[in-house]
Amino acid sequence: MEEESKVLLKGKNVVVGVTGGIAVYKAVEVVSRFKKLGADVYVIMTKAATEFVQPMTFQSISHNPVVVEMFGRAQYWDVEHISLADKADLFLIAPATANIIGKIKNGIADDMLSTTVMATKGKVVLAPAMNVNMYHNPIVQENMNYLRERGYRIIEADAGYLACGYEGLGRFPKPAEIVATSTAALLAEDQDLLGRKVMITAGGTQEPLDPVRFLSNHSSGKMGYALARIAAARGAEVTLISAPSNLTKPKGVERIDVRTAAEMAEAVFKYKEGQDVIIMAAAVADYRPKEFSNTKIKKKDGDLLIELERTEDILARLGKERGNEILVGFAAESDNLLENAQSKLKRKKANLIVANDIGAKDTGFAADDNQVVIIGNDTQINLPKADKLEIAMGILDEVVKLLN
Repeated sequence: MEEESKVLLKGKNVVVGVTGGIAVYKAVEVVSRFKKLGADVYVIMTKAATEFVQPMTFQSISHNPVVVEMFGRAQYWDVEHISLADKADLFLIAPATANIIGKIKNGIADDMLSTTVMATKGKVVLAPAMNVNMYHNPIVQENMNYLRERGYRIIEADAGYLACGYEGLGRFPKPAEIVATSTAALLAEDQDLLGRKVMITAGGTQEPLDPVRFLSNHSSGKMGYALARIAAARGAEVTLISAPSNLTKPKGVERIDVRTAAEMAEAVFKYKEGQDVIIMAAAVADYRPKEFSNTKIKKKDGDLLIELERTEDILARLGKERGNEILVGFAAESDNLLENAQSKLKRKKANLIVANDIGAKDTGFAADDNQVVIIGNDTQINLPKADKLEIAMGILDEVVKLLN
């Protein structure tokens, strides 16, 4: 994250519960990432967790005392588990073993961590990590489904090689993904998109010229992926149609991978039926090479002329065929920002256009932050420079108003 992004969680209290499992060492990075986002972080460890990593490690990273013992010397003036429970804006358990999941489901409070999570009114997120057979055990699955139905957020485990020697689901998710998903859950105060279907496009398309070259743009997909995270955190069923990107698929989101503008158009019109909201955040190429060379174009003396042809205008077609769904487009402009955005709103028949100045410093393409103006028929909202997750919140706030 850029330095400015530290304000994203400034003033927020995050309690991280760490249970006993080989993935404990990865939780150190989780705590570090929350600190870099400006959060005040408090760590509670089970006794089993201390067999893998010493409390001093987490204390050094969080800059706060680490709590292990239920009846140890209190670090705060009041009842410690109540103090931490009250502090928590977000309560993350990572890794979450089958044991702690079962305890929470059955209301068991027999150590500091289980007691504190029972007393909190903050948002609770669990990041399970365990043996693949344990993960698929019907009892564990029932326990997780039970907690989901009661508002707990479960971050699905990754698949891969496990420390026990097995392969499959149960691997601790990447720390960056855990923090991003948890942050989205924290920012999303309401499940106001529950039952809604949202389709989002992201990234920059690539138009092949020959087997080794293509025409593209600087889009990283960060804005579209932020929108997908926040929409999912607010309860939506999200379909993310993504051009090539190095970003990790947000948990709980269906991702459709495409490469070219033509593939993007095909996917959009394949999945658009039944969508309540369509957000075109992708940077889709306006032109592509008219001819594709099956062999690498060799360097020769003199200039090379490449003839380009127009690609399909996906947003315009969506506007023309639009039913009751909310349609949101993006306008990346280098000049006349508001004038061009208002013109695009009318021409494309969209509900909203999100305009950003691509010449602005430290925002837009590939940056963690953005600064946009949301243009509607009777709307002009300026969202100042902020992390793209916060910008996504602002955009979806306007979408929810239109849905309602």
